[in-house]
Amino acid sequence: MYQELIKERRKEFDATLEWAKSEAAGIRTGRASPDMVIDLVVDYLGTSLKIKEVAAVSTPTPREILIQPWDKQALAAIEKAIRDSSLGLAPVVDGTSVRLTVPSLTEERRREFTKLLGTKIEEARIRMRHSREEILKKVQHAVKEGEAREDEVRQAKDALQKVMDEYNGKLDELQKRKEAELMSA
Repeated sequence: MYQELIKERRKEFDATLEWAKSEAAGIRTGRASPDMVIDLVVDYLGTSLKIKEVAAVSTPTPREILIQPWDKQALAAIEKAIRDSSLGLAPVVDGTSVRLTVPSLTEERRREFTKLLGTKIEEARIRMRHSREEILKKVQHAVKEGEAREDEVRQAKDALQKVMDEYNGKLDELQKRKEAELMSA
């Protein structure tokens, strides 16, 4: 019984892992990356859209991001979204595009971004723990209703711990890679 629940929740665990990866990618290093800005929300013509939905984003040089909106009316909204973000970048509008120059990180900013990364990874762990607790509650409820055996609770805990260890390992690896990137960029 619990195997089906775990199988269903693996999709949530995978989605949480993908969320953590995208959050980590959005934390800037000393190198320019489209991932830093593509998910920023832009208020364009009264609608909240991500930059990737209104513009093409590229990195012509290792320290520069070029955002070319498909509609020139989006320039001001893109500029505002970048200024309002926590990236600390100064957008330069040149008529048809927005250019961002990514400065080298100071030691203090590297540490701030490392803390932010830790917060995002912990948030992903909390989401996964919440899913684990929901599965255990369902198994315990099934035992109370007589739909499952008592030993299934222990088996579910053991199986869930293996799944949690697997995903925590992936989160640890993600965090180590991004921290190394932050500290060396």
